[in-house]
Amino acid sequence: MTDIDYRHPSEDVLRSIDIHTLLPQQEPFVMIDTLVAFDELTTVTETTINERRMFVADSVMSEAGIIENIAQTCAARIGYVNKYILKEDIKIGYIGAVRNMEFAALPAVGDTITTSVVVREEVFGVTLADATVTCNGLTLVTTEMKIAIK
Repeated sequence: MTDIDYRHPSEDVLRSIDIHTLLPQQEPFVMIDTLVAFDELTTVTETTINERRMFVADSVMSEAGIIENIAQTCAARIGYVNKYILKEDIKIGYIGAVRNMEFAALPAVGDTITTSVVVREEVFGVTLADATVTCNGLTLVTTEMKIAIK
């Protein structure tokens, strides 16, 4: 049996993790499906848009849903670090700021979006990150987000 290097996990290891174990949010408020990449600075999730998700109306995920999807990708990163690297409990975070948000399009029901968060800075429990949401190779949303940890 091989030991898993949680600081450099494979995509298969990440995809096998129940996303609910990394987030303080629970259904029906979970806005991400799967953790697919993690390293020191970058976290990537995938989410398939369906009619049952909050923030989906008229077969499209709203801007608020995208903001929450990005925030939960940040939360999945923090949850992963706490659970698998630091061996601590999951912590609650809060959106401190959203800046320079640009929407090119919104995802529709049936689309699978990929959300990438790249940490720019972490200081005193506050994370500043750049986020990009893509679908089928097209960039839908870019923004900067500040997350504060309780």
